[in-house]
Amino acid sequence: MKITTLLIGLTIMYTPMINAQSIINYQQNPFTLVYDGAITKNEKGKVNIHPVHYQTNGINIAANVYTPTNYDKLKKYPAIVVAHPNGGIKEQTAGLYAQKLAESGYITIAFDAAYQGGSGGEPRHTDKPANRVEDIHGAADFISHFEGVDAERIGVFGICGGGGYTLKAVQSDKRFKAVATLSMFNSGEVRRNGFQNSQLKTIQERLKQASEARAKEITEGKTMYSGVASISDEEIAKTSTDLYREGYLYYYRTNAHPNSTFLYPTSNLMDLMTWDATTNIDLIDQPLLMIAGSKADTKYMTDEAFPKAINAKNKELFVIDGATHIQTYWKPEYVNQIVEKLKKFYHDNL
Repeated sequence: MKITTLLIGLTIMYTPMINAQSIINYQQNPFTLVYDGAITKNEKGKVNIHPVHYQTNGINIAANVYTPTNYDKLKKYPAIVVAHPNGGIKEQTAGLYAQKLAESGYITIAFDAAYQGGSGGEPRHTDKPANRVEDIHGAADFISHFEGVDAERIGVFGICGGGGYTLKAVQSDKRFKAVATLSMFNSGEVRRNGFQNSQLKTIQERLKQASEARAKEITEGKTMYSGVASISDEEIAKTSTDLYREGYLYYYRTNAHPNSTFLYPTSNLMDLMTWDATTNIDLIDQPLLMIAGSKADTKYMTDEAFPKAINAKNKELFVIDGATHIQTYWKPEYVNQIVEKLKKFYHDNL
């Protein structure tokens, strides 16, 4: 099939809009990591990074494994799987938290979803819930056999869209003994109802558009995409919601990476709009920690999901005072609070 894509403009530029976070150039890091404090080389006695590849359902998955200080493969360590946000990749906030948790003594893995980032799969940028959930199962498959990992002590941490997919994955995957989410984004609810329920009147119209896009894939061999391929500073400034305005800055300016994109095939809406992270959430019986910023315009999704997890053990909602959704990805004062909370949660439950 012929794949028709939109050009992705990821020009990294200095702009007066950016005053709280400096631009990080992926080309200046040997592992192309784009977060503050990222590893630049592996050194004995420190946290190390190990780029790895493995197969999930026949698709090549690119991932980074972080090992803790003074890692000894003959010892046994708890492990944590980190699932990245929608549009995100392992080199961004997922990698930041994976590194921070490794500094606390965990073996961690940050992976790129199938069809996205450095992982394989066509058409590119496919974002189907079943795939994203299977990615989390596949990461558990791999990390449970990594040297030094105690397969009986595996946790999972999902960020944004990865948080929603994590809530679904752990309903059935009991290898995960502790579950945490940050700034959870229920992809199905948002694609169906619109962000903050702003598109309730156009659900059927958008489902029809998705169906037509799939038909074109079959009859014309073309893949149509939804989302944002590039954006100007002026367009960013005019974006009304914190999530998208700050998200555009994070993904297309300060922490831009060529593997990261806001695009997804329009036909994927057939799957996304009929899915919901909270369906059967009562199947979660593991310890559950959900974290969100008090000023996050996505917090309503965490607030909806949390009370529905009626069988989760040691359930806790932790609110970061003053934080927006995207600020939990990078801002040190919030990241440090989140890491400390995660350390205690995983220590108590793994």
